[in-house]
Amino acid sequence: MHIEDGVFYWYGENKERTLPGSGIWHWGVRAYSSTDLYNWEDRGLIIPPVEDDKESPLHPARYMDRPHIIFNRQSQKYVCWLKIMGDDAQRSTILTADSFMGPYKIVESGVRPLGMNAGDFDLVIGPSDGKGYYYFERVHSEMICADLTEDYTGVTGYYSTHFHHPAPPSVREAPAHFKRGSTHYLVTSGTTGYFPNPSELASAPSYHGPWTVLGNPHVEDTSETSFRSQISCVFKHPTKSDLYIAMADRWRPDLSPEDSDARGMFERRFAGTPLPDDVPEDFNAIDTSQADYVWLPFTFDGDFPELRWQDEWRTEDFDSVDQ
Repeated sequence: MHIEDGVFYWYGENKERTLPGSGIWHWGVRAYSSTDLYNWEDRGLIIPPVEDDKESPLHPARYMDRPHIIFNRQSQKYVCWLKIMGDDAQRSTILTADSFMGPYKIVESGVRPLGMNAGDFDLVIGPSDGKGYYYFERVHSEMICADLTEDYTGVTGYYSTHFHHPAPPSVREAPAHFKRGSTHYLVTSGTTGYFPNPSELASAPSYHGPWTVLGNPHVEDTSETSFRSQISCVFKHPTKSDLYIAMADRWRPDLSPEDSDARGMFERRFAGTPLPDDVPEDFNAIDTSQADYVWLPFTFDGDFPELRWQDEWRTEDFDSVDQ
């Protein structure tokens, strides 16, 4: 989510053509805009796929995931980072533009930040000093917080490591950072592919930690699947005093709470135990074109952010900043 001049821009990898067997992993990056979070205008592709160059990180067959766009006040550039998965490594591509709507130009590709394979990530800007931070999963290992360069197109070399785990599914991915008061929060997911699993919430006094694991924010979720979703972003509503909204991918809306015991299935997979015949292991066999989204507001039990299921909710139910 990007917010500018009272307009919300919701963007992400475009999965409309990613049918099983199509050979298409993405169809660029698409954006929508709204002034109230209820009514959305389709703004089309802000980063189109590159169809005629199979070596481009933007070719539809390349495993491009999780675009993040931030604005650099000093350079007046919009900076986009992309995760590009490959057979031998997970690398980053960085693009810049003069407008949020583009056009975006690749400035770096094939990047292994800090010499590491970089998986799911989040980009964060300090509101007072404009300093940038890059949270990423060091693939199947740990979470890294790295300082971005002044122009946000690279890392300085200063970093910290967190949440060390020996292997999936315990390794943390899909980091989503937010700050409330002086407390930093980080929501992460386990590594279970397109099957949902329990989220984990941690808090810290600074961007670099130290992080204290608080537990699962999805209270009352008996399925232990984060309400069958994976959080990708948390943002504060700019005109509400204490409204933090979690945006989550529901990659498998076909799964019901009763048949989505993802954690159990993937613990079996990584233990070398075969999965049931009806559970596809190949990402390309899953129809991600059907994926939809879950939006839920955080409520706070003291300093602990909680997410409870709500079929419907309204921003008007939260206090405005000027009240």
